Amino acid sequence: MSAKKRLLEEMIRPIVEGLGFECWGLEFISQGKHSVLRIFIESLAGESAEDDEQSESGVELKDCEQVSRQVGGVLDVEDPIAGDYTLEVSSPGMDRPLYSLSHYERFKGSHVALKLRMPYEGQRKFNGVLNGIEGNDILLQVDQEEFLFPLEAIEKANVVPQFD
Repeated sequence: MSAKKRLLEEMIRPIVEGLGFECWGLEFISQGKHSVLRIFIESLAGESAEDDEQSESGVELKDCEQVSRQVGGVLDVEDPIAGDYTLEVSSPGMDRPLYSLSHYERFKGSHVALKLRMPYEGQRKFNGVLNGIEGNDILLQVDQEEFLFPLEAIEKANVVPQFD
């Protein structure tokens, strides 16, 4: 995690949690004068993965607006981002990004799309079933083969919604 992202997370997480939400994660995309700070919030009402998969996160537009106002006010005062940026607050959604080991543990058994920082056996993208975690590694079942990827080797991971 970059120093800038770590600083932003340390500043934002207590605000989000103080408002009664889980700070699911954040993305900071630095694009010169058009940077984006995206914050994902989750309702604390449904804590189990089953609840998360079967229903929406319980985050409403008014919740996102409330978090945006509070975080925006602190960011205006602290000014941790040079230049202009867009602040976005939303729920993680059905194709939620996975950031931490606890996220991977919560979504064990789900279909996941991973993108690695560096190629493994000539490829960076893997789609499969999340079989769990071992230490700091993610177990992913792709067809008949199981892969073990270190968390720090994963650039991006998302749950892939399955519709029966």
